[in-house]
Amino acid sequence: MTFNDVFKSSFLESVTEFSAVDTLIGMLFALVIGLFIFVVYKKTFNGVMYSTGFAMTLVGLSLVTTLVIMAVTSNVVLSLGMVGALSIVRFRAAIKEPVEIVYLFWAIAVGIVIGAGMIPLAVIGSVIIGVILILFANRRIHDNPYILIFNCRDEKAEESAIHLTGSGVERFVVKSKTVNGAGIEVTAEVRLKDAGTSFVNRLNDIEGVNEVTLVSYNGEYMS
Repeated sequence: MTFNDVFKSSFLESVTEFSAVDTLIGMLFALVIGLFIFVVYKKTFNGVMYSTGFAMTLVGLSLVTTLVIMAVTSNVVLSLGMVGALSIVRFRAAIKEPVEIVYLFWAIAVGIVIGAGMIPLAVIGSVIIGVILILFANRRIHDNPYILIFNCRDEKAEESAIHLTGSGVERFVVKSKTVNGAGIEVTAEVRLKDAGTSFVNRLNDIEGVNEVTLVSYNGEYMS
């Protein structure tokens, strides 16, 4: 077999067999659904810091995955080579929020489905996923938990502070208590009444209470 015979082989000829119209339609739908994923992610994000770069990655991931699947489905031998090439790729980007994994897999799944030619499935599935994510994101907990920390000089001041706090909040649970030579430090989880924080001012006015701190808490970070 000569060098010219290699370029005339059926393998290389089959690689070039694709429809430009189908490619444009598939990439267009991948772009539209990718932008839809971008909008849903932006509306449902409730983490610490919103990343525009990650949101744009979702759009690009849909397009790239669609292009790869279109190439893979055009030739069996190419698909085997693509699997081998992608197996050596390693991603080191850290996932800040667990829900971001859902959007990554969503964007990849859209690319795979569109690349396989099942555009109606990608559209219908994306609409259902987007509606579900938006509905669950809008169901916010109104009685957000707070962490209350106060330092007392003696046991009498501690009892007064606990009594005042219990009557000023909806729910009060002591999480930890530290006693040392400097006094008593109490850490408690509280649920506020109508988001009112005026009890903190009255708590600080109690004789023997040195310092009072109230912070919002969601189980992962404090702000």
